[in-house]
Amino acid sequence: MTANLMFPVLVSLTLSSAMLSGLFFVFSNFAMNAFSRIPAESGVAAMQSINRVILNPGFLGIFGGTALGSIGVALAAILNWSHPSSGWALSGGLFYLIGCFAVTAMFNVPLNNQLETVTAHDPGASVAWSSYVAGWQPWNHVRTLATLLAALAYLIAASKLGEG
Repeated sequence: MTANLMFPVLVSLTLSSAMLSGLFFVFSNFAMNAFSRIPAESGVAAMQSINRVILNPGFLGIFGGTALGSIGVALAAILNWSHPSSGWALSGGLFYLIGCFAVTAMFNVPLNNQLETVTAHDPGASVAWSSYVAGWQPWNHVRTLATLLAALAYLIAASKLGEG
């Protein structure tokens, strides 16, 4: 990618990674804690609704688009490794692709799918809900940090484009 194209791509990836980090931060910092303080059937129902509604073009476009952009920037960084921005661009791509995209696919989504099978009013909903929160929350913390680090790395990469 040329510097003329790389700058807006890196700025876009910075913003989208930061936006996703904010979303994940909301769940890590207070949403899941709030859901854990209400009756399990309400927590299950709320999270099931969120998991259904979040699958919309806006979220999926940013989530998937950031993954595609991260792949492109990582490949460009490898192909132009001697440039001062390349290490930062590759780091941003890896933070996003591994710490957000892969973690979501391998951990959070399977837990969401498992929660979808729970009926909020079943007697076992409380145990299922506690198990879900205990498994889902740590991986969400990883996504929060990974997307924040991706945004920072992309920002630094963009600032170094004029060097070299």
